[in-house]
Amino acid sequence: MAKKLYVGNLSYKVTEDDLKDLFKEFGAVSEINVVTDRATGKPRGFGFVEFSSNEDADKAIKSLNGKMFQDREIVVNEARPRRNSGGGGGFRRY
Repeated sequence: MAKKLYVGNLSYKVTEDDLKDLFKEFGAVSEINVVTDRATGKPRGFGFVEFSSNEDADKAIKSLNGKMFQDREIVVNEARPRRNSGGGGGFRRY
């Protein structure tokens, strides 16, 4: 079963290739996503890495959480499930 990791406090210059290079030594990475700002397209300082194996993901968390990467101390932990915010954001008439 796959496990998704949250990676925070990233440099605003980090790329998906940078994260792949960092995490590939711990096992098979199935997906990488650096979150970007919708308006500017620039990275927002966090992303997600998904491993095919829970064991590989756990090794990556133990090894990389709190380590320096591109002059930043990164945070690596298991990603929390996405919350449903209720959607839309449109005008609601009562």
